[in-house]
Amino acid sequence: MNQVSASLRQISSDPSLSTSQFPLRIGLFSIGLEAYWAQFDGLKDRLDGYVAELEVAMQRPGVELVNLGMIDTPGKGMLAGHQFRQADVDLIFLYVTTYALSSTVLPVVRRANVPVIVLNLAPEPAINYTWFNNLNDRTKMTGEWLAYCSACPVPELASVFQRSNINFYQVTGMLHHDVEAWTEIDEWIDAARVASVMAHNRLGIMGNYYGGMLDIYSNLTLHCATFGGHIEIVEVDQLSAFRQVVTPTEIDDRVVYFLEVFDVQPDCTTEELRRAAQTSVALDRLVNELQLGSLAYYYKGTGNAWNEDTMSSVILGNSMLTARGVPVAGEYEVKNVQAMKIMDSFGVGGSFTEYYALDFTDDVVLMGHDGPGHIAIAEGKTKVRPLYVYHGKVGKGLSVEMSVKQGPVTLLSVVETVDGKIQLLVAEGESVPGPILEIGNTNSRYRFPIGARRFVNDWNSHGPAHHCAVGIGHIGSKLKKLGHLLQIEVIQVC
Repeated sequence: MNQVSASLRQISSDPSLSTSQFPLRIGLFSIGLEAYWAQFDGLKDRLDGYVAELEVAMQRPGVELVNLGMIDTPGKGMLAGHQFRQADVDLIFLYVTTYALSSTVLPVVRRANVPVIVLNLAPEPAINYTWFNNLNDRTKMTGEWLAYCSACPVPELASVFQRSNINFYQVTGMLHHDVEAWTEIDEWIDAARVASVMAHNRLGIMGNYYGGMLDIYSNLTLHCATFGGHIEIVEVDQLSAFRQVVTPTEIDDRVVYFLEVFDVQPDCTTEELRRAAQTSVALDRLVNELQLGSLAYYYKGTGNAWNEDTMSSVILGNSMLTARGVPVAGEYEVKNVQAMKIMDSFGVGGSFTEYYALDFTDDVVLMGHDGPGHIAIAEGKTKVRPLYVYHGKVGKGLSVEMSVKQGPVTLLSVVETVDGKIQLLVAEGESVPGPILEIGNTNSRYRFPIGARRFVNDWNSHGPAHHCAVGIGHIGSKLKKLGHLLQIEVIQVC
């Protein structure tokens, strides 16, 4: 992201529970066959050394690693299953160092009952065949071969996992100097971390749906069952009440901060800046009071002056919340705030967006939205402009105008299907330079490898709501891994 994000995160405590009370716990164990150790001198010590190297390489900030070491008998496997379950691990990495019996492995993963990543990692790119064949000691030769034998039991394990209905995935490669294999490991850890964030996230929903947008109506029970977390029903009155106790000094300080974070245009009045600042401070209090990690909102406030004043001045404050890791979606779009939270948890942003127009001349899709944007992934400084009418909505006030940072991007939509399931719909493209609509909204130009026409047709064919989340970078492979961990389908159109 950028310095804006780092600065914004300093203005209040992180409401997320997942990285403090509930850190990601990853289980690690290796497997072998106890009968080998007395037959082949030094083999177990050598394999244990590989596991020690792996443990060091897998250390990550905010991740607790539970390493049970070598499991080489069914009895030890039974004990390890209990230990992993007691440790409350979210994911297990099974490091296959040499041949091992599947009866050793099944008790571990069956009891732990979490997804399993099988690491089939050779210690070197290849055996030195000339050196090996000149050992002139077949016992030593066999011991040497067994140190390279990680691939041997993987089909046996896969068969047993399949027949036991256990979810497992594979990383095949080398322990050292293998970018492809370690990228896969990194992505599994990152996906597990995001799954953990979602499982402990507190999503606030405030107000009501924008009436008539049938595509955005959501099954809240389905979301809790799929992603975990808690959905807190929030009254707009609570935000309005917080707003009434904001002090003039707090308003002054927040206006100064607005001028630092945003490119405030000259036609923004002091009155509107102070109104937005008052609401921004109140939003921070609401988020901290309820420990929210995300928020979806919409409310007209018609007939209630306090609430109308509140809800017509939320855009700057909600943009700041979004940039510091508390994504805020307008129009009460629960599905899309889930998509935004997923993208932001991967560290790539997740700005609220929809189709604006098609540019067939440049073969791009213009996409954006009114309301808050993810200003931490903006191209340059986000402009603040006054709007004298919120199109299709009540009131007037300040709004943000930004484009997503130029370069690779990923779009994500959380889709509810006709058979009552959730899917992730993904597309990778590029944010490209060019003219945008300077109307006080977030908007960008996106180019897709399959072209604008086919992208629109393919994306729409899967039935997403008309909103999606856009983040920087290409993370389709990470989203697929997240889908595997959550046991939901991931569809990538490009």
